[in-house]
Amino acid sequence: MPTSHRLPSAQPDRPNILCAVLVFCAATAMPSPAQSFTTVVNFNLFHGVNSGASLVQGSDGSFYGTAELGGVGGGTVFKMSSGGKLTLLHSFGGGNGAYPVSGLVQGADGNFYGTTSQGGAHHNCTNIGLDGCGSVFRISPAGTATTLHSFDGSDGAYLVSGLVQATDGNFYGTTFEGGNLGCASPHGCGTVFKITPGGTLTTLLSFGGSDGAFPEAGLVQGADGNLYGTTGGGGATGFGTVFRITFAGTLTTLYNFCSQPNCMDGWGPTAALVQAADGNFYGTTAAGGIYNDCFDLTGACGTVFRITPAGRLTTLHSFDNSDGANPNGLVQATDGNFYGTTLDGGDSTCNSLYGCGTVFEITPNGTLTTLHVFAGPDGAFPDGELVQATNGKFYGTTHGGGDPACEFGSGCGTAFRLSTGLAPFVQLQPTFRPGGLVRHHRRLGSFGSNQRRFQWHAGDDPREYGFGDHHQRSRRRNHRQRASDPSRPHADQQH
Repeated sequence: MPTSHRLPSAQPDRPNILCAVLVFCAATAMPSPAQSFTTVVNFNLFHGVNSGASLVQGSDGSFYGTAELGGVGGGTVFKMSSGGKLTLLHSFGGGNGAYPVSGLVQGADGNFYGTTSQGGAHHNCTNIGLDGCGSVFRISPAGTATTLHSFDGSDGAYLVSGLVQATDGNFYGTTFEGGNLGCASPHGCGTVFKITPGGTLTTLLSFGGSDGAFPEAGLVQGADGNLYGTTGGGGATGFGTVFRITFAGTLTTLYNFCSQPNCMDGWGPTAALVQAADGNFYGTTAAGGIYNDCFDLTGACGTVFRITPAGRLTTLHSFDNSDGANPNGLVQATDGNFYGTTLDGGDSTCNSLYGCGTVFEITPNGTLTTLHVFAGPDGAFPDGELVQATNGKFYGTTHGGGDPACEFGSGCGTAFRLSTGLAPFVQLQPTFRPGGLVRHHRRLGSFGSNQRRFQWHAGDDPREYGFGDHHQRSRRRNHRQRASDPSRPHADQQH
């Protein structure tokens, strides 16, 4: 049975059916009491392993996505039918990029564009534990892949977010590291960049720490034409920011997280914003909030928030672990509500330390309903946004779980479908936002893997643990320790 949780909040007018920012234009939205969850795909070593990225529905109706591992070893690009038929489009081998951890966006030319977190032509990033600094690529629906740009550290490194094609026809994105290498040396605090469809890259901004650091999420173009995003660290408090940036690279910090006592407003935003039909932006923080029920997940369990274009933030919901923890990004569906996933939380019997994650619905006023709790065989640790397809149903992926015969019993991940009774759409609309974003503190071992975590105690202020320090942000990069190289030290052991 779904469970509901509500926090007191302002009561804005309910938005009309969404018809622009993000996905599609609907004829009608007819909620139904019927709800069904279906595991569509159990991933495998050939088609891909650990697909934590969001899917994107192409103009042909099929779904396209990436997997961090599998194929020849460096990850894959795949196509999936609505019924679950998988087709391998491309395998990464290193020189053309490796370990894609974000989803794709379909460009106006019909091709798909994406990023890899490592690999590429340059190897200037070995000093920060990377096998290549990352790349931007283009791939046709038939699977012809072209590397558009290989990063070298000075222009950015370690891409863990996707791209957005803006109204000027160019693509915009962020790098988690690189840029100003004097910030959090030797890593760098990340960049914002522009790249043309032909591959000409321009660095718009190198973060310096005080204006933000380590952006884990991609950008969204607002109705005013500017780009909006978040950083997982840095800012006035050191706990992350919401920012606006122009095409010319002028940055304005709209909000600094952990501005309230004990970070009740959340901290560490790691997912993209979405601009809703009411003109406001909605997003999540991976930690913080009013509950302290996630002692093994770096403290409070995360939040859902609303922020105006002028920077006024309202916390809509604080997770308490039973309803999820470490939320990913949101999608506003045709009924005006938001839908999303949490990486952890839910049923602790699936994973006694974390829980295996949830799918939830939340209204613009903050009423949250848990729609599904992952148990392992149906998937575990969903790490990306949902996509609402033209049939009205939601599709997503999990980073683990599924077939226990894959990945030493932990499963190679799944793709799933969730129907809530919403009606089919009329047609696809151009999408001026990231095609897929992913948070990257994932687990590469079994459900019970014991990766390094900071301990939190109820009532503690995270500043006491140094969570606001830029160098401490490296604890979120633990998945760099590749399954194929267990001897490699974690990034937080390299300082």
